[in-house]
Amino acid sequence: MADVEVLIQPGTEVHDYQSTPEDVRAIAEADVLVQNGLNMEEFLDSTIDSAQNSELVVINASENINPVGELSPVVFPGGESEEAEHSHDEEAHSHGEETAAGEEAHDHAEETAAAGEETAADDHAHDHEGELAGGFHTHAENPHVWLDPVLAVRQVETIRDGLIEADPNNAETYEANAAAYIEELQALNAEFEQRLGAYSDRTFISFHDAFPYLAERYDLQQVAIVAIPEDSLSPTDIQQTVEVVREYDVKALFGEPGVDNGLLQSLSQDLGVELQTLDSLESGELDPQYYFTAMNQNLEALETAFQ
Repeated sequence: MADVEVLIQPGTEVHDYQSTPEDVRAIAEADVLVQNGLNMEEFLDSTIDSAQNSELVVINASENINPVGELSPVVFPGGESEEAEHSHDEEAHSHGEETAAGEEAHDHAEETAAAGEETAADDHAHDHEGELAGGFHTHAENPHVWLDPVLAVRQVETIRDGLIEADPNNAETYEANAAAYIEELQALNAEFEQRLGAYSDRTFISFHDAFPYLAERYDLQQVAIVAIPEDSLSPTDIQQTVEVVREYDVKALFGEPGVDNGLLQSLSQDLGVELQTLDSLESGELDPQYYFTAMNQNLEALETAFQ
């Protein structure tokens, strides 16, 4: 069996995470490092340099995936043009597909996966170009591709191919384990399509900008209140959210696990809408099936909100 190490443990506040000497040592001893990419793990460049591991194979799971800003605009609450740049010292994702490739498919190659399903993040740039209320804002290289099961398949395929290149003697194992996991992801996508198909073009309001790929896949419109979870809600954010709720007749607001949703709770009560939960899977259990558990809960929450 492979020795798979997760740099950021479940329950860690990933946005405030600082890499440690232990992380450098882990990378120095690793054969393979899996990262999400899309500007999520800029901290890794210096960490890898410090590790001085010339044999390290780095797999970028999002290689050849177009950032959402290049696919379609993301709807944000109104407001004047804004640019936001945020440092994410590491963003861990215990979602299924890298866990699948990292914990199910790695039977022989020693590997440090810089998260169970997606790696940690640092210096993660979020650039917004906005218009007035109800306008469209582009989001440069949003990294949350794993929330689209179809793109999650592509990430699994990329991880599989990287492992086979690094460890060709065990190609059959990587192929078989990836195939089994992809089958589950395809079934999940079919379930989303079947249950959300009647709600095309519906708008939902999420706490932070984590769901544009999911929205794009299933013909929904995401309205993000803040760019990243540690952003505080300002009076302007609240007013803009009120305007969007009224404009789109939104029936629910969505908070996130592990985030202080107190203001959202008060806002939902004032507006007479429900506060529900959407899990961005930026942290979670190491169980490879956790991705599917959380995604099915997300599907149930969206379906309930749209009814």
